[in-house]
Amino acid sequence: MAVRPVLTWGDPRLKKQSEDVGEWTDALERLVEDMFETALAEEGVGLAAPQVGVNLNLAVIDVSAGEDPAQKLVLINPEILDTEGTQVGPEGCLSIPGIRESLERPRRVRLRNRAKDGSWHELEGEDFMARAMCHEIDHLRGRLFVEYFGPVKRQLLQRRYQKMARTS
Repeated sequence: MAVRPVLTWGDPRLKKQSEDVGEWTDALERLVEDMFETALAEEGVGLAAPQVGVNLNLAVIDVSAGEDPAQKLVLINPEILDTEGTQVGPEGCLSIPGIRESLERPRRVRLRNRAKDGSWHELEGEDFMARAMCHEIDHLRGRLFVEYFGPVKRQLLQRRYQKMARTS
């Protein structure tokens, strides 16, 4: 396993629509292991393949932050089927280090996900898991969480991020 560099806000690869994952391979298995390792090293709960420069419809989530291997979730070609309710809470992104803002997301999400063997199944997430699922799926669609804010707030966040990036 290896920690991979995470692309940051402004990199055009983060804006691309991801391509569907085809047949599962050893290389994809290694990528998933690296993504879990990278998310953990960066103190995140999830990571999408585009964030490490791989334009695939693939993301990992571990809301236990490495504490419970059974909590590890791999999203392969995920598609949101249904959402319910709303929640408002703080959100951050490994591609925008240092920026955390309150954002409204669905309280419950039901999605269709492909397994490594090619079969399809449904998954449900509530509260923090629902937030993580939506956040990672947004990455697969080329969208960062800051894009939910209006242009003025987004510009303020971008300036704050750029200032932090220059001083670090």
